Amino acid sequence: MPRLSPTLIRSGLAFAALGVAFLGALLVLADQSAGWALIAAGVPLSGLLALAGDALGGGFSRTLQDRTHQLISETCPWMWLIALYAVLHVPVPLWPEGFGVLGLASTAALFVGALLYAAERVGWGRSWLMAGLACGLGLSAEVIGTRTGVPFGLYSYATAPDPLVLGVPLMVPLGWFALTLSGLLLSGGRAWLAGLLLALWDVGLEPLMTAQRYWLWSDPNPLWAGAPLQNFLGWWAVGAGISWVITRIGPEVLRARRGETQISFAVAYPIEAFFLPGGLVLVGRYLEAAVTLLAMGLGLGLARVVRARRA
Repeated sequence: MPRLSPTLIRSGLAFAALGVAFLGALLVLADQSAGWALIAAGVPLSGLLALAGDALGGGFSRTLQDRTHQLISETCPWMWLIALYAVLHVPVPLWPEGFGVLGLASTAALFVGALLYAAERVGWGRSWLMAGLACGLGLSAEVIGTRTGVPFGLYSYATAPDPLVLGVPLMVPLGWFALTLSGLLLSGGRAWLAGLLLALWDVGLEPLMTAQRYWLWSDPNPLWAGAPLQNFLGWWAVGAGISWVITRIGPEVLRARRGETQISFAVAYPIEAFFLPGGLVLVGRYLEAAVTLLAMGLGLGLARVVRARRA
């Protein structure tokens, strides 16, 4: 049996601790005060395990101390924004009415993180060009889609909360850039695979965002949460297209810098794979949560296999 890498051990334990915090949130929603204790324990524990979970067998304290010092000295600005993006997901169960505010804030943090990550590798000029074209292409696809049904199918943003850009929620074009960059990094620069990862992400977005009335489907051929098969093909095409544009503008964005930590902006995708099914559980969509977890998990596994073959 292959041995798990230290990074995988730390990630698994950290997500398990976040799961404890999530369980606590569910208990709080059920008026069980014990849930607050689980939240208070799970959130900080996830941070500790993310740093030194692979040293639980011995030397945990020393390892935690050394890695904390290293983290403070080596953490790039985009990493703090990734952390903020993740933290902003935590209050959602405790403040359901704030879903829109927290969703926009977390997506904005992710967008700025993606911009900073790209700027470190290709400079500010090309970073802004990447972001502008990605957001512009994503926004154009949404505007055309809501008016013509191409490329996603028949849907509407009529019930979406402000702020809107040309009738589209602001968080949507911001997300097209940030999550596409994450998927592109996971895929090792393969536009087709990045598009597939985005389509698998949308498997969870559709039931969650329609439940929150961010968009409504009226397509005559629904396949999943009101969305037709065309929607997922459209997500693949738009995601792959944006990925192709990013690789042409700044292929260096895919390369790790000398002496850099192994963590890259790709980590945004597995964070979504954790929180998105959780959000579906909170709105009572248990089957959709399970399918989303399976779909995004398969995407992560496929990306790992494809990258390993190239290596």
